[in-house]
Amino acid sequence: MTPVGRGWISIFYLVAKCLNCNTMRLFYKTLVFTFLITRVMVVTGQETSNLNDSLKKSHADTNRVKLLLQQAELYYFSKPDSCLTLAKQAIELSQKLNFQNGEFKGLSVAGEALRFLGDFPRALEMQFKALYISRSIRDKGSEAASLSFIGVIYEELSEYSLALHYFYQAKKIYDALSEPVMSTFNLSNIGNAYERINRLDSALYFQRQASEKAVAVAHKNLNVLVMTRLGIIHARLGKHQQALQYSYNALEDAYLIGSKVSASKIQSLIAELFLAIDHKDSSLHYARLAFATSKLASQKLQMLEASNLLVKLFRNKIPDSVIHYQEIAIAMNNSLYGPEKFRQLQLMALKEQELRRQEEQYKQKRKILTLLVMLGFFLIIAAILFRNNRHKQKVNVLLQDQKNEIEQTITVLKSTQAQLIQSEKMASLGELTAGIAHEIQNPLNFVNNFSDLNTELIEEMKQELKTGNNQEGVAIANEVAENEQKINHHGKRADAIVKGMLQHSKASANQKELTDINKLADEYLRLSYHGHRANNPSFAVTIKTDFDESIEKIKIIPQEIGRVILNLITNAFYAVAEKKKQQPDYEPVVNVTTKRISSPTIGGSGGIEVRVKDNGNGIPPKVLDKIFQPFFTTKPTGQGTGLGLSLSYDIIKAHGGEMKVQSKEGQGAEFTIVLQSKHVVTQE
Repeated sequence: MTPVGRGWISIFYLVAKCLNCNTMRLFYKTLVFTFLITRVMVVTGQETSNLNDSLKKSHADTNRVKLLLQQAELYYFSKPDSCLTLAKQAIELSQKLNFQNGEFKGLSVAGEALRFLGDFPRALEMQFKALYISRSIRDKGSEAASLSFIGVIYEELSEYSLALHYFYQAKKIYDALSEPVMSTFNLSNIGNAYERINRLDSALYFQRQASEKAVAVAHKNLNVLVMTRLGIIHARLGKHQQALQYSYNALEDAYLIGSKVSASKIQSLIAELFLAIDHKDSSLHYARLAFATSKLASQKLQMLEASNLLVKLFRNKIPDSVIHYQEIAIAMNNSLYGPEKFRQLQLMALKEQELRRQEEQYKQKRKILTLLVMLGFFLIIAAILFRNNRHKQKVNVLLQDQKNEIEQTITVLKSTQAQLIQSEKMASLGELTAGIAHEIQNPLNFVNNFSDLNTELIEEMKQELKTGNNQEGVAIANEVAENEQKINHHGKRADAIVKGMLQHSKASANQKELTDINKLADEYLRLSYHGHRANNPSFAVTIKTDFDESIEKIKIIPQEIGRVILNLITNAFYAVAEKKKQQPDYEPVVNVTTKRISSPTIGGSGGIEVRVKDNGNGIPPKVLDKIFQPFFTTKPTGQGTGLGLSLSYDIIKAHGGEMKVQSKEGQGAEFTIVLQSKHVVTQE
């Protein structure tokens, strides 16, 4: 396309944007994509021409095999039928030359081409042959690639458990190798399998991992694949705009690399997305594009999906088109999953079972041979060491003593660990008990004081009545009545505190309850403060609270979340108290806030946040990463077990949330609890 032509396209797009015309914008995108695919086809054609020249000059050797495979890979995503023909030539020549690496590569490429063409039984046959060659030459990277490709074929056949079985075998190998491209491909395949079985959280987790790796290795084909699958997951989650954005980006890259295979899948996805948001004209446009592109690429599976979508779009509108595309869909379905294909798959499964049986027999023979060699070796060692039997017995006795000593040490360590955990629990219980005692003490003091006062007043009233001073007696009686009201008021206050504590302490069998997080935070703030005052009567701190009243009740286990809040606030009080000892003119401040937030990091569109912040000494950067580890503490020896934050972290994780910490040494620390939005229950 000439610069003038590109200029007209840009002007056309600007006019379409100003007029807010979706049809014109779609036409613009089609023009641009046509230009891109034309340019890629020219470049590919030039590369193919160069390779053809090299092939004509090459001899029947391993170099020719490599050239055939190189040319086949050029057609990988654009002309799978041509790719298959070249791969077969490479396989035949490799077998004549006994070039196993070339045969493996040819089988792998041929298997993928057959998968693109919808011939799943033959694709499986090729990939299993490649797998056994890779194992015979002991090439772990090639073995993992074959396992991953086999998993992809089973995924296409909707055998997701089998697919995951092979994907995880491949992942185990890739984790020990440096194969960034194929490792990323395999991670994306695992995510795709989880999406198919409706485990969307796992699917999103693996696709995001794959996306980060695809960007790092700058691999266009991988990037297209991962963006397409991220689009599918977001569509399943109902996030259509994000899904469209991923799909558009993937489609543009697919055209840039000339991948008609990927382009047809993405066009079909975009058509489904437009149909979901009731943009039927746009859906029809992309469905037709998907059908045409899949037909060009000989993609039977994509032709089937596009045909079914077009039947749905033309229903009740154009009966002839419905019939036309239904016939195509039926033909594609029979071609892909008809009785003949089913018979071939059964035969393939039987072959695979036989090959597995033979492989197991071979492994068993190797094990027996290894055992015999080991047995002979040990017999030789036993003969050599026979003369030193007494010395060996002494060594055994010594080893037994060491074993007993180690076992005793382990027993002591387990006992110490249990004591530390119990100590942490008792410390938390002590803080809670002290807080409750001080909370109840105030109303009880009022009750006792007014009760003593009433006793004195009643004696005075008796004296006045004896002397006949009725007016003074009535006045004293009124004072007694007022005091009785105060006694009653503070008695009810103490009763409410006790009932509240009983409510929090009653067994819940770890069942979640609708809980007011603001009220819970306020209660445990007061309990922690009174508990600290019980241990340190001179302790003084400025407490600032900011509770978001828009937060509705959330489903949590209140005793556990209360324990977490109590632990964080107690730690904050400890931090500011320690700093006060060092700096007498320092003003301690502790902030406790709650807020409704947007929290995509934990898998939801919103959440609840609880923050506890202090202006104490903070946490040193070198230990910040260890703060949630069991038995790690910054407190002096004997003042902490290091289990409080670890247990709190586990409780929040068990609730599906997360706990974070931010700190600047010398300025303070801030702990944040985030609970997912699915725990929020709107009250009617």
